Amino acid sequence: MAELSRAPVERDLLPATSAVDENGHLSVGGVDLVSLADEYGTPLFVYDEDHLRARCREAVSAWGDGVAYATKAFLCKAMARLADEEGMCLDVSTAGELAVALAAGVPAERLVLHGNNKSEAELATALSEGVGRIVVDNFDEIGRLGRLTDTPARTGRPKVLVRVTPGIEAHTHEFVKTGQEDTKFGFSVASGAAAEAVAALELMASVELVGIHAHIGSQVFDVASFERTAEILGAFFTPLDLSELVVGGGLGVAYVNGERAPSLSEWADATRAACARVGVKPGVRITAEPGRSIVATAGVTLYRVGTIKRLPQVRTYVVVDGGMSDNPRPVLYGSGYEAFLPGAASAARPQPVRVVGKHCETGDVVVAEACVPDDLKVGDVLATPVTGAYGYSMASNYNKVPRPPIVFVSDGTARVVVRGETTDDLLRLDA
Repeated sequence: MAELSRAPVERDLLPATSAVDENGHLSVGGVDLVSLADEYGTPLFVYDEDHLRARCREAVSAWGDGVAYATKAFLCKAMARLADEEGMCLDVSTAGELAVALAAGVPAERLVLHGNNKSEAELATALSEGVGRIVVDNFDEIGRLGRLTDTPARTGRPKVLVRVTPGIEAHTHEFVKTGQEDTKFGFSVASGAAAEAVAALELMASVELVGIHAHIGSQVFDVASFERTAEILGAFFTPLDLSELVVGGGLGVAYVNGERAPSLSEWADATRAACARVGVKPGVRITAEPGRSIVATAGVTLYRVGTIKRLPQVRTYVVVDGGMSDNPRPVLYGSGYEAFLPGAASAARPQPVRVVGKHCETGDVVVAEACVPDDLKVGDVLATPVTGAYGYSMASNYNKVPRPPIVFVSDGTARVVVRGETTDDLLRLDA
């Protein structure tokens, strides 16, 4: 492990309002993290509300009106309301995500419906609610839309975009690549399927084709991948004389010491410049769908150490009271994280360990190669930063472990926005 990783966790990996007091305790939003663990129990998801709001405002500033928060990264009613209040649209991809956004009071016209297998029921709900944009992903869906919209009782025409596959191999994990030819998403530009989909929708009087959409993957650090995508999209888009071009999301974030990621503004500027080079007109609305880059660094997960198992000449295991049920990313993607003690946030971390969870899987790894202080002991609160994206949203009840609560912190106050599950919740659906 690099020597840098044995130093305290870098400031850029922590939420924006993080501060360390004279006793070495880390606070976020003016609230001490150890105190939060004591009050609400662990595991616990903690989000910096000011950080979330600032990132939403930054996205709107970089991309303009129409930029949509990708709710798959993290969604609850409080997050949906926050993104809406800060001027973002919301990208939803299932009936469940749509229901949460509507329950939060987000106007339907500010929603974008995605999904590579939208059911007729999901499309019907989107149409009846007046969802602002529907992103069409396949020919079967074009048929479903035609049947639902071409009726005498139907008034108005839903605005639709065609999701195209630009043929870009983004530099990221294969499970989160979506822009290459071999993918379940969208219509291929190279094969002619995208042009065929556009032609089919243009012939449908019951819908309004307004634009083109693409998404090349997640956790992308290389701005050149976004530029190349924009050039391919722009070349396909320009002759169509449409008004909207959506370049998707996927901007990477730093998870460990030493990593650096482009900013939202750098991403937007590079994309717009690439679009201009291939003739996209200045009046076209060019937008994006950031998710991870809005919420990831705003979140910290708190655990409590239950067991320390030292295997001489092998490794030391630090076992916490959560694991793959609250953060499956290390298991799915081999994702790396840092670990630190919020009660000694500035302390050096000379001791290499593997942080693991309580589940009945050898692969239940939270941080495969972590460094912690030498005086780590059972009962300590241990934190993993940059867990605001794809932790809670991908959480499960494996081994019948209840999902943790979520608190938002701001101005010295913590509020529960999602209560923690109980064993009664786990039994509620059993017949």
